[in-house]
Amino acid sequence: MKINLANIKKAKKILDKSDCIAVPTETVYGLAGNAYSDKACKKIFRLKKRPKYNPLIVHYYSIKNLKKDCKLNENFFKLYKKFCPGPITFILELNKKSRISKFVTNNKNNLAVRFPNHPIFKKLLKNLKYPLAAPSANLSSKVSAVCSNDVKEDFGKKIKFILEGGRSSIGLESTIIDIRNKPRVLRLGGLEISKIKRILNRNIQISIHSQSISSPGQFKLHYSPGIPIRLNQKKVDKDEALIVIKKTKQDKKNFYYLSKSGDLKEAAKNLYSTLRKIKKNGYKSIAVSKISNFGLGKTINDRLKRASKYK
Repeated sequence: MKINLANIKKAKKILDKSDCIAVPTETVYGLAGNAYSDKACKKIFRLKKRPKYNPLIVHYYSIKNLKKDCKLNENFFKLYKKFCPGPITFILELNKKSRISKFVTNNKNNLAVRFPNHPIFKKLLKNLKYPLAAPSANLSSKVSAVCSNDVKEDFGKKIKFILEGGRSSIGLESTIIDIRNKPRVLRLGGLEISKIKRILNRNIQISIHSQSISSPGQFKLHYSPGIPIRLNQKKVDKDEALIVIKKTKQDKKNFYYLSKSGDLKEAAKNLYSTLRKIKKNGYKSIAVSKISNFGLGKTINDRLKRASKYK
């Protein structure tokens, strides 16, 4: 992807003033601000209408930058070597002298960190003297943004600048793993847990329904298009759209296919844009046919289950 240096320069200028911009990542678009700036981080929460106790993910260019803020361990290095940059977020212990804003962590002594794999975002991070706090660029509890138009749809002119980077290639948020002690997955995401298990050579606890909010993506209601969703359905009600994982010979107006062949990567990439499209097309609710619960199918089902909590 061609990098527009003028846009990088413009983005840096806004961020240096502790303001916020939208940035492209391979997972979803992010709403970014200087992670060392209380002003910038407070604005992220305000723009997203995000509860203050829901922590933010901070994005780094390199381990050298991260060492200033967090304590690193053997499991971190194993996973970093294999999967970074990429769709994995680590929960690490903060260094006492870290400059990370207390608003990022809700005054806790741990931090969610990621190394994004989008060339434009990486170039931006390389040109900054601080890491970027960047949760998904959408209104809290709503569907994440996978292209710049999604960001405009949610925020209009409230965000000064959107750093254009095309459509997100993965389309689902990162997998979050707490590696401070025994590894625990706190959010299913774009990296399959089986791959993490293989590198660490151990079973990993999955704690995605924890009562306490210790990482992003743990709310029961999340990723909602703003209309009711019914899961594992075979029949469709009146004024209802049907989401199907694989294209079939039935090509009805209210059928929305996530993939031509049932490919889970393709389905994951198309999930959020499909939810947004259905809402725009005026349907009052969504039925979802059964989706296999393995690999990225687990993540897709997790997102749809949380979106279905809408009342």
